[in-house]
Amino acid sequence: MTTVLLHGLGADRRQPLDLFTPAVHAVVGPDELVIAPDIRAHGGFLTVGEPADFRLDRLAAEVAASVREAIEDAGEPAPEASAPLTIMGISLGAALALRIALDDLLPIERAVFVRPSFSDQSLPEHLRVFPVIGQILADAGPAGIDEFRERAIFQHVVSVSPAGGRGLLSQFTAPDAARRAMRLVEIPRNRAFRDDAELAELEPRGIRSLVIGAPRDPVHPYALAERWAAGLRAPLVELPARDDGLPVQTSLLREGIARWLAHTRA
Repeated sequence: MTTVLLHGLGADRRQPLDLFTPAVHAVVGPDELVIAPDIRAHGGFLTVGEPADFRLDRLAAEVAASVREAIEDAGEPAPEASAPLTIMGISLGAALALRIALDDLLPIERAVFVRPSFSDQSLPEHLRVFPVIGQILADAGPAGIDEFRERAIFQHVVSVSPAGGRGLLSQFTAPDAARRAMRLVEIPRNRAFRDDAELAELEPRGIRSLVIGAPRDPVHPYALAERWAAGLRAPLVELPARDDGLPVQTSLLREGIARWLAHTRA
């Protein structure tokens, strides 16, 4: 069995490994092959490329190719010759997991979408802050963090969620942030799905889904998690807000995933 873990915008493979691996091992066992690739211009994927390289379909194809390579390197059979995969993604990672499943880039059996932030709209209101950060990084580098703190778009996020504001500021301190600023400008322009009817295509294909969201998250609106769950006909786990305590949120997220994995494997 193999589980694929996908990180969010501006993070790297360590994010989903830290968050999801305890739940996966608790249910499936320590022998499960866990693959967590870095997305283009993140972590160890040093290449930035051109704006078109950040189209969601291209990123999904790159991720799928990385997964196949990792499975081969581990000496495991190709995905089509073994059991279907479980895929889990956070925010951008959720959007990529969805495209991989919808476009049949890998044989997927289970999918977990955590704090989805992408929809059928290009550059929705809640993602417009990222191109702002990207432009400031391109113009001023990490030193532009002070300018960003003064922007109304940042002040709005902080007024709703101080934890969300700290997450945005971390984009300035991410490794090689200025050189990789294009990712923040281009990726939010993507649509994760065409419409709700496209979301509904997963269930008839036997792909079981779980959606996880939390309130008071300006970048990952809970209403969008509700929309994903309704479209996918999937259960929805509501976590407490990050501002009410990240350790509690993390613990409940892992519990929710472990419970769902156990149920879908029964």
